Amino acid sequence: PGGTPGPPSPRAAGAAAGSAGALSPPAAASKWVRLNVGGTYFVSTRQTLCREPKSFLCRLCCQDGPELGSDKDETGAYLIDRDPTYFGPILNYLRHGKLIINKELAEEGVLEEAEFYNIASLVRLVKERIRDNENRTSQGPVKHVYRVLQCQEEELTQMVSTMSDGWKFEQLISIGSSYNYGNEDQAEFLCVVSRELNNSTNGIVKEPSEKAKV
Repeated sequence: PGGTPGPPSPRAAGAAAGSAGALSPPAAASKWVRLNVGGTYFVSTRQTLCREPKSFLCRLCCQDGPELGSDKDETGAYLIDRDPTYFGPILNYLRHGKLIINKELAEEGVLEEAEFYNIASLVRLVKERIRDNENRTSQGPVKHVYRVLQCQEEELTQMVSTMSDGWKFEQLISIGSSYNYGNEDQAEFLCVVSRELNNSTNGIVKEPSEKAKV
């Protein structure tokens, strides 16, 4: 009693450490990851970022210890020197598996980021969309082909109901004359039909099918 206290015993030190640990944030909080992409902050879960096992983000933020070394800013966010404008579609794809690109964003920019982050499935989707848009552009504006068919009144219903292969009814014009057919007067009409002609591929217009010609 009254002497200088000695160092705490190992058991006492362990108890003190346990008390301090109880005040630390729960382990579940570590599932959230903060990213600083070109000065813009994004927050997501490790589960989302690791959805593509071979991607840059998974290697950066994997739970067992990062494979890639990366600096962090003063808030503890991973620093990634990329354009944040195109990172939104990348992160949303990892969240729900769908490719959603705002109209003001260039698809080529999203493709560039998808390739950088090494997300192979997203690279394929963006390339397919770009290819589809190029095909639609190369086809040019949609054109219409019109045809005028002459028919009698009793043939009108059957002719309209049997139109197929892309043809649709546009207008019916009465010729304004009639003639006797047996004991009944039969009026005649001109039936205008049309169809879209947008089946060109690389500037080559395909011939219509035999059914369309008839």
